[in-house]
Amino acid sequence: MPELTWPRIAPWVMLLGSNLFMTFAWYWHLKFKTVPIMIVVAISWGLALFEYLIAVPANRIGSSAYSGAQLKTIQEVITLVVFVIFSVTYLGEPLKWSTLTGFALILCGAGLVFMGKF
Repeated sequence: MPELTWPRIAPWVMLLGSNLFMTFAWYWHLKFKTVPIMIVVAISWGLALFEYLIAVPANRIGSSAYSGAQLKTIQEVITLVVFVIFSVTYLGEPLKWSTLTGFALILCGAGLVFMGKF
């Protein structure tokens, strides 16, 4: 089992935080469809700035423990988890079995990226 060092832990924690900002940047406006698109874009850009301020250092720190492909995979797995929670709680969308199955298959693929590393 690999040692839990800051470069191994930081990407997970920081990418979780950055994904919260990015998910809101991309999808918050779906509940406010009467807001003009340029205002939506401006607000979303502001939210995305915080995402970048967290994600870029997360990847820099994590690059000493993970490959680029692994860092991207971590980000995608976190994105799926954050989005499922966001879509159910914020958007009020039902969680369908087909969505969960599709995401589970993606997670299986993510597991393949890490095979042989540990």
